[in-house]
Amino acid sequence: MNSIDMAHILIVEDDINLGQILFQELKKHNHDVELVENAEAALARINKYIYDLMLTDLKLPGMDGIELLKKVKASNPTTLVIVMTGYASVDTAVVAMKNGAHDFIQKPFGLHEIVQKIDDALALKRMKNEIDYLRHTQEDIIYRTADIIGESTTLKKVLTMAEKVATADSTLLITGETGVGKGLIAGAIHHNSNRAGNNFVQVNCAALPQNILESELFGHEKGAFTGAIKMRTGRVEQANMGTIFLDEIGDMDLGLQSKILRVLEEREFERVGGERTIKVDVRVITATNKDLYTLVQEGKFREDLYYRINVVNIHIPPIRQRKEDIEPLTRYFIKKYTREFNKTDMDIDHEALAYMWDYDWPGNVREIRNCVERAVLLAEGDVVRRHDISITHHSSTDVAPKEDTAMSSLAISEKEILLDALRKNDWIQKEAASSLGISKRVIHYKIKKYGITHPRWIKNR
Repeated sequence: MNSIDMAHILIVEDDINLGQILFQELKKHNHDVELVENAEAALARINKYIYDLMLTDLKLPGMDGIELLKKVKASNPTTLVIVMTGYASVDTAVVAMKNGAHDFIQKPFGLHEIVQKIDDALALKRMKNEIDYLRHTQEDIIYRTADIIGESTTLKKVLTMAEKVATADSTLLITGETGVGKGLIAGAIHHNSNRAGNNFVQVNCAALPQNILESELFGHEKGAFTGAIKMRTGRVEQANMGTIFLDEIGDMDLGLQSKILRVLEEREFERVGGERTIKVDVRVITATNKDLYTLVQEGKFREDLYYRINVVNIHIPPIRQRKEDIEPLTRYFIKKYTREFNKTDMDIDHEALAYMWDYDWPGNVREIRNCVERAVLLAEGDVVRRHDISITHHSSTDVAPKEDTAMSSLAISEKEILLDALRKNDWIQKEAASSLGISKRVIHYKIKKYGITHPRWIKNR
């Protein structure tokens, strides 16, 4: 078993010899293991820490295993429980399963058998974490370094460094302007690391108010605040055994910074509204477009956290400093959007490329992507030409873009036109698309782009 498959396990067994054998065997498999001899001692631990899995005998002195199981599942439903029994096997196991046990094993058993049951249970727990994560995340593509587009020497140096640090499992800080691709590099590092088989969880620290960000990161207990109708796991917990990418960490407030520092130093945290400690094994990659050292000097960023996350710094230069990447990026996005819009294969002419080269792209890769998306959608024929490229502020004075004011007006009114068509067609997307003369694929894309929703669609999901 790989060390990154480590789990926090509690063994409850009054037979001290068997307990020690199980303890030593699970420690050999790199788990963080604790051993207690009765249910009362187990509850004392459960009230302080959250365990990934509890392995308990059903026949215990004092409170029995079934009663312990009920209390554990009531207070922390995410803890998996495997029960051990040497008595009235089937009937007892059924009672245990009805009360929330994940699995059971009958004594005597082999060590290989119990280890396999624990591995299977933890694999299921990780899968549930992945599903929970996917329910709350945007659709993102994680690239290998070989998949990242660009031909410039500076980008190749970044990718070489990313490959070198990928397997080191150290904390990283990625710096660069907005839109340069910090998330792609973080994803590439995860993909090439020993954690690649587990979640890569992204959180934009600038996108949410700090009180909501805290719940997003660490989860919350039921009743922790108004609207917390059930317990929810946070992104840090979802990233257990994998990697969490904290984008724009410079926007995080000092209180949350201290909690991230604790995750880095102690590998533990509590959910919002909770008192029990959750242990995690997670790699932290951070990114910022700000000067963190200046923020430290201004008292806006913790100095200890700054040095803790800045173990390795990878700086991604802006597009204006690596213009060799403009053409390959443009061709990549043309191919991407011709496929998404169900158009025939398209090319781009030399004049259009020269026009794009002449621009500094302050929005970097993100701005190129948006520009190409619009050009592919609106271009006639199978070639993107200079007049299809809309750039509001161009660096050259000897060439003029297509009516940028008109293009801006189109972009501003596009959502309203789409909404009007949907209303007139009773929110039936296929009919709205037909009335606009666009394909179903395009209208689906635009609905997603503008965040348009309707109660009927939600109900029918």
